[in-house]
Amino acid sequence: MTELLSPAGNFEKMDYAIRYGADAVYLAGEGFGLRAKAGNFDNHKLEEALRYLQRQGKRGYVTVNAYLRTEEFDDLRKYLGELEDLAPDALIVSDPGVFAEIRRMGLKTPVHISTQANVTNLSAVNFWADMGAERVILARELDRDELKRIAAGAKAEIEVFVHGAMCISMSGRCLMSNYMTGRDANAGLCTHPCRWKFALMEEQRPGEYFPVEEDERGTYFFNSKDLCLIDYIGDLVSMGIKSLKIEGRMKSVMYAAVTTGVYRQALDKALEDPYNYVADPGWLDMLKSVSHRDYTQGFYNGYADMESMNYGSSNYIQECDFLGSVDEKGLIHARNRFERGEELEIVSPDMSIRNAFIEELMENGDTPMEAARPNYRYTIGEELKEGSILRRCRR
Repeated sequence: MTELLSPAGNFEKMDYAIRYGADAVYLAGEGFGLRAKAGNFDNHKLEEALRYLQRQGKRGYVTVNAYLRTEEFDDLRKYLGELEDLAPDALIVSDPGVFAEIRRMGLKTPVHISTQANVTNLSAVNFWADMGAERVILARELDRDELKRIAAGAKAEIEVFVHGAMCISMSGRCLMSNYMTGRDANAGLCTHPCRWKFALMEEQRPGEYFPVEEDERGTYFFNSKDLCLIDYIGDLVSMGIKSLKIEGRMKSVMYAAVTTGVYRQALDKALEDPYNYVADPGWLDMLKSVSHRDYTQGFYNGYADMESMNYGSSNYIQECDFLGSVDEKGLIHARNRFERGEELEIVSPDMSIRNAFIEELMENGDTPMEAARPNYRYTIGEELKEGSILRRCRR
């Protein structure tokens, strides 16, 4: 059975991913992962998260996918021992040295090979399988035919990314951030210089900069659009892909919920009949409502050409603002300002959407207010389902 794997940048995002249909989440402790700026989990929170997932019958994979220096291995061994005691469902690893250390220590936790390991062929998949890896997360640079051939002959489970931000370097193995800012992308500290505006300088004319203009702002040479394979979930299920992965541990609660909810519906439909799968047009509309940089199919249908890049702007597109989430008491935990008299959208965990006119706005259930303040809790005069999201849309 194909699983849906969602990002969990912190406990709340994990909770919403599970509420909206994830079978598993990937998350990080405080070290050795590739999203140092995500909320992440200390050991106490990580244990709490993994126990929560177990109670829900879901799986949790912990990222240990940074590329390390020799002097870091003493701390790594201590951390790996702590993770073994916490018993995640798998560790996600890139560095062969980290993999070797896991084997040397005799750890029982299964290992998944990260997309950062740049696995692009069947021989590499089976190499890792023979070494003891349970699953391989393929590079995002593979097309449909390559995925199909690999899945057919793989000795390990296969996982692929279906949604989220793309990198202009091979599976994210990038040196630009380290070179330009001293912050290493391969250690989780990427500053995303590929999203910056660039100009050309000719070798014999130092100091003379020549803009390559798409418009008056300049151009963004390396700024990839975001991956979206919602149209091809049936294909991937029919190939026998084990896990479909959504990128975005640093995105919002609304992003985690909505992308998970959309792909949950898509995967359920594909599992019923993968060969006759057709994506619902409404799913793409929902995916466009959350933060993204236009969408591309990447390499899936062949070579990723110039249409895969966004030369005009590095800004995110977001049609809807995340205003609040509904807690276990039915109260709206406000994240941004909204006002009495507004008509807003409520998205429920079953992905039903309805409009709500804010006729009444009560802070802590008893104080009438004209506008909501972030981090306070409110009622709006009607019963709301726990886990629902309140948002304002401009469409």
